[in-house]
Amino acid sequence: MTLRIDISGPPAERLRFAASPLAELTAMLHVLAEPGHHPRLAGWAADVWAGLRPELAERLREADFLWRSSQADFLIPARPRPTLAEELADVDRIDDERYVTAALVTTCGSSRVHFAARSPLADPAARQRALDLAQARGASQEAFAERLLADPAAVRARLRDTLEQCAEAFFDAAWTGIAVRLAADLRLKNDVLKHQGLGAALASVSGAVTLAPDGDRIIVDKLQDKSTTAHGTGVTFIPTVFGRPHLVAVHTAGWQPVVQYPVAEPGPSEPVPVPVPLETVTLRLEALAHPVRLRLLRTLARGPHTTRELAHAWELSPPEVSRHLAVLRRAGLLTARRHGRYVRYSLSLPDLTALGTDLLAAVLR
Repeated sequence: MTLRIDISGPPAERLRFAASPLAELTAMLHVLAEPGHHPRLAGWAADVWAGLRPELAERLREADFLWRSSQADFLIPARPRPTLAEELADVDRIDDERYVTAALVTTCGSSRVHFAARSPLADPAARQRALDLAQARGASQEAFAERLLADPAAVRARLRDTLEQCAEAFFDAAWTGIAVRLAADLRLKNDVLKHQGLGAALASVSGAVTLAPDGDRIIVDKLQDKSTTAHGTGVTFIPTVFGRPHLVAVHTAGWQPVVQYPVAEPGPSEPVPVPVPLETVTLRLEALAHPVRLRLLRTLARGPHTTRELAHAWELSPPEVSRHLAVLRRAGLLTARRHGRYVRYSLSLPDLTALGTDLLAAVLR
């Protein structure tokens, strides 16, 4: 399971490293939405939530799927700017078609949502498909999709205002210190790139990022087998303090490839995992031994899914997915909750963490 980025051809910059305030704010919002992914930052998340005005807290909850399980492409800039205001202005310049499609992909929870041939803003059938997919994700996703399709300008303005309120509430105070850490990482990465070459620079980013033997492709260990191209644009690598352990990749057609990676400096020590019985460990390792179940876990790490959504994502039959989910549930690695006529399965992060940080990082990546 890899993302392959074609960097063949003669672009002036095949690789660039740059810090992005908007990408770091997006990483913070992900931590607030999924503190279980970031145990070292759980205290920070609790403090931020406690200090938020109720209206802003509600706004973050109503649109958290834009950064919870995956990040909307327009929130990870390919051309980072020095300030958040400049990057938000760049987002404003994106046309409604691209903006709405990027938002719907995250809202509907499927990397297979494509509206290029039929615009959901103009085509009733495409609009209904988007709403059906959003409904399967939950009431808040359905409501957001309806508002977005009915009045894109109003939703865009509300989201920008929300991000600006986040800057005032917690981002601006943290950014100065974060920027120092990011600048230090950028100096190291650019020094490696200059003196040791492209392969060494990629290796310094993450063990999950490598240069293909022919030197014409960057290989990133991600959820699904995908490919994209960086012809004429290069690839932007953005360091993050709050994003650990995730490796975020923008690769949708029409968007310049971007990889957001955790800075090299380790943060505070994580809490010691609570020991579990050997029988439980054995059961869980046996459950994880099947490649399909590992793929399902990596998908569920992005957020709750129904059996049919998982079947569609991996081109499996619903009964086959159900059998694998049953094994994972017996091992205590999944939880299930009913929402109306849908049953959504979620990854049990504490139990997966108990098996080891390497496994957790690989699944969350």
